[in-house]
Amino acid sequence: MATRNMSRKTVAVIGAGISGLAAAYALERSASGLGMDLRVMVFDSAPEVGGKIDTVYRDGFTIERGPDIFLARKPEGIRLCEAIGLGSEIIGTNTDPGRMGSRIYFKGSFYPLPEGLSGLVPARLGPLARSPLLSPAGKMRAALDYVLPARYGDDDESVGAFITRRLGQEAFSRLVDPLLGGIYGGDGDAISLMATFPQLRRLERIHGGILRGLQAAPAVEPAATTPFVSLAGGMRRLPQAVAAALSEVRTGIRVAGISRKGAGYTLELEGARAVTCDAFIAATPSFVSANLLRPWAPEIAQRLDTIPYGSMDAVFLAYDRVDVDHPLDAYGYITPRSEGRAVRACTWMSTKLPDRAPAGRVLLRMFINGASTGSSNASNSASNSASTDPQDDRLVRIAVSEARDVLGITAAPLFHVVQRWSSSMPHYAVGHVDRVAGIDIGLRRHPGCFLAGAAYRGVGIPDCIRDGERAAGEVMAYLPKS
Repeated sequence: MATRNMSRKTVAVIGAGISGLAAAYALERSASGLGMDLRVMVFDSAPEVGGKIDTVYRDGFTIERGPDIFLARKPEGIRLCEAIGLGSEIIGTNTDPGRMGSRIYFKGSFYPLPEGLSGLVPARLGPLARSPLLSPAGKMRAALDYVLPARYGDDDESVGAFITRRLGQEAFSRLVDPLLGGIYGGDGDAISLMATFPQLRRLERIHGGILRGLQAAPAVEPAATTPFVSLAGGMRRLPQAVAAALSEVRTGIRVAGISRKGAGYTLELEGARAVTCDAFIAATPSFVSANLLRPWAPEIAQRLDTIPYGSMDAVFLAYDRVDVDHPLDAYGYITPRSEGRAVRACTWMSTKLPDRAPAGRVLLRMFINGASTGSSNASNSASNSASTDPQDDRLVRIAVSEARDVLGITAAPLFHVVQRWSSSMPHYAVGHVDRVAGIDIGLRRHPGCFLAGAAYRGVGIPDCIRDGERAAGEVMAYLPKS
């Protein structure tokens, strides 16, 4: 009769998005380097790995249903790509000087972003003063940042409250809020400053203001690549390659529950035998993790329930280039909320990443305001004909109308793709840093239970990779004690 290897440790990773995959990859590499006998099992209820990172291909188009780029200056993304053999597939965004950057669509016109943006705000007053986006009164109000006193105290505040306090309402509503919505998809009046842009608060505290602080900052060396990068062939190459490097990834299996079993845990699997493990990482959306932990860690589940989520609706439209008179001379545009338009942003994908469309074709992606209905990934329509889903039809009508009204495109699209991610984007509400700290404290009372993902310390791909690796490091530190 075979005997169990008592020295072997087992770790389960729940969720095969990039956070969970990065955690599993870090665990296996660490164990290998230490000569440790470690079994790492990854589970995901979806039929394929990747979570929100998903690419589809149609008629020569590469369509990113989730994130299409990631930030190059955060090293985790590029480092992981290189580690799994994708280094040669990293590509930058369009470097044509006449087509770089984004525009703001305001009162029927396109405006370039002020030069020298550092995060959300220009590093100098000059470009802001020359921008036609702000009225003379708005520019004078922004200049008061040089003389307004810094706020005392350590209390969190919204990005909207902070920018309005330092630079004025116009600078916030016409410039910063649209940029913020493009990153976090939420309302700048509700998003936590300390969870998203704590460096701006540090500038105020150290230098007395944003502009003065940015001017005092040391010059940044030019990046070796473009600020944002992607992968040739689509972003889905990343999770696929990481999963291929792992020993045990089981998709199409939902973890229905978790229970304590001695010093370890038992995972109840839907449609499969239960498994036991010494530790686990829940790399699922925080509301999913809350349901898994609720029976035996209700205090953590309660805190997880307080992390709000938003939904993303996107419509892709493909056209022949001859049917599009607009030069498409940027990566796309964003629209202030004050404009009241249904479309908050439009990415000109075939300009931003030219390999995403065949020669002579154009690919647009419209982000549409308003919450999705239905479950996550509720719709993946890719048809010229009328959809059977009235919500899809409504979104397509909005997108086609936007293309006509803003870009002057009167031709019918070659095809459309509708993507609805319901409750997919965690929103870092004011107090988020303290909220996450409380969750971390609660986890100490449940050894072997770890959390990772976009809900906690950053929503970008490098942030999620870093959080998965952080959780893996904590697991490796815990296992010898278990």
